[in-house]
Amino acid sequence: MRFTNCVLIKNASQILTMQGESNHNVGMIENGYLFVRNGIIENVGYQKDMNPNLESEPDVKIIDASGKTLIPGFVDAHTHVVFGGSRVAEYTVKLTDSNPETLKKLGIETGIYASVHMTRDLPLEKLAEQSEGRMRRMMINGTTTLESKSGYGLTLSSEMKMLEVNKLLGTVLPIDIVSTFLGGHGWDENMKKEEYIDFLCNTMIPQVAKFKMATFNDVWCDEGHFTAEDSRKILSTGLEYGLIPTIHTDAYSYIGGSDLAAEMKMASAVHLNYTPQSVFPKLKEANVVGIVLPAIDFAVNHPKPFNPRPMLDCGMTLALATNCCPGNWCVSMPFVLTLACRRHGFTPAEAFRAATYGGAKALTLEDRGVLAKGKVADLILLNTPNFENLIYQYGEQLIELVIKNGEIIVRDGHIQ
Repeated sequence: MRFTNCVLIKNASQILTMQGESNHNVGMIENGYLFVRNGIIENVGYQKDMNPNLESEPDVKIIDASGKTLIPGFVDAHTHVVFGGSRVAEYTVKLTDSNPETLKKLGIETGIYASVHMTRDLPLEKLAEQSEGRMRRMMINGTTTLESKSGYGLTLSSEMKMLEVNKLLGTVLPIDIVSTFLGGHGWDENMKKEEYIDFLCNTMIPQVAKFKMATFNDVWCDEGHFTAEDSRKILSTGLEYGLIPTIHTDAYSYIGGSDLAAEMKMASAVHLNYTPQSVFPKLKEANVVGIVLPAIDFAVNHPKPFNPRPMLDCGMTLALATNCCPGNWCVSMPFVLTLACRRHGFTPAEAFRAATYGGAKALTLEDRGVLAKGKVADLILLNTPNFENLIYQYGEQLIELVIKNGEIIVRDGHIQ
């Protein structure tokens, strides 16, 4: 059932508003109420804070949340969800044999360029169909806002095609899709790196901006990829065209990408496995959100899993994201929260805040990620009286309702 006018959610055992300044403050309201009018939160608090006549008004849809928990919808702030094909053969071999020669002997292509070759020539309709299936499963797992990158094309036409898929699916699916141009994921194999950077800056970025295909501009700064100076040139060019900078950095080495993120006051810096502790205060001071990715560290059995504690202790805002991609086929934010707590030392409160408020801040979206008057009514109703059970009872379907702009889009694991 869908509703488009007024909704009163009452008697929730817990409401996590995410209001508060600290990383562990989830803004808990017990036995709480929340009222939505035309997709916007009009009031949140206790029964005494509500208009006493609401429950008797005929146009108000009432949801009794007794024994249940209400939280903001998940904001998945870093994904590569638009891609073609599958790298399951590579993944399966690597589970027991990490020797690259084994894959080579088996004729299995690996890494980014394997995905480029499976994505670049795929017709837009097929690429959209494959990507839509993943996005729908993300919705079922509570994602109401999704960042989606290009980066598996590395030619102008194929990168634009990936961004076009984002636009197309944004009209088909009842969630918000935020596009990021990741032409700096690698470089066209038919070009030298320097030649590609010039093409990226002089042709690709201007075209992306001209047709308003993306909000953010991203680059991978790591050994064997782009240097900090390469990244500065690419991201500065994007800024000139109105694209907000973000950066993949310090995933497998430290070559100055996180320092550049602080210097340029980027929206976010992602991975941060090898970032020195001395850089975290700089990122905090520059208001850069750290997006950390438990699922990719799990999927690749990372030699140096990220450590969030120094980031959290210095007051950085962190976001948790799935990083759904061919090497990490993860569509579940609840699974990400479980990994964050068990393998990386987040508290449940810190993890929930990072998956909602933190994700919204990483995407510079001030109208979501918290439950407060005037914010969009993007909500998840958990069939449990305690929010921590979503992490504790991993693998169970505890998401009863997913609500986007005041409308139910998922009920008991089924898209409405």
